[in-house]
Amino acid sequence: MIQFTNNSVYNFEHALRGARNPLNSWAKSDSYYDDKKRYVLGANDLDLAKRLCKAGSDHRKFMRQILVSIDINAPLYWWKEYDTYKVGTTANSTSTMHRIHTKPFELSDFSYDRLTEESLVILQSLVDYFEAIRISYNENKSKEDWYQLIQLLPSSYHQLRTCTLSYENLFNMYHSRKKHKLLEWREFCRWVEKLPYAKELIVEI
Repeated sequence: MIQFTNNSVYNFEHALRGARNPLNSWAKSDSYYDDKKRYVLGANDLDLAKRLCKAGSDHRKFMRQILVSIDINAPLYWWKEYDTYKVGTTANSTSTMHRIHTKPFELSDFSYDRLTEESLVILQSLVDYFEAIRISYNENKSKEDWYQLIQLLPSSYHQLRTCTLSYENLFNMYHSRKKHKLLEWREFCRWVEKLPYAKELIVEI
């Protein structure tokens, strides 16, 4: 289970202008802002961008300047794999250490969509246990209670992070993970496919 909210993509204009710097070909640029203030790549600029992408990472440096900001709510087991991509990415997460006791535990705080009925019963029992411990901690501020929450917390627990990535990051992640056995990665790749010009600059390269 993974959710994507508050998606923003920006800096196409500057990235494409920079892509024309090596040959001083700015006069050939044909991109523009439409009436909704969206940046539209013209045929010349899109053709150049696709050729640079196909030429390899050394040539598609402009992709590092197209930025994406997104809130991702995903289980800890997915975040452990996401953290492989440290270079050129930034993320601010909600704090498990400081805030785990501030809201009631609910089943929806966990990924459970692939659990069997038996496993779901076990998870629900664990959620109920966590909630009892959380209430006890809030009443007594016992460090022992707090440790029960932290050390027993399953990797299916959801964490929200606000992430900033580039199209180059997404290019590498998409082609590395599009056939991954984790459904969250498949969903991530489907999200990438919906980004502006992702089909031309990421998916079909």
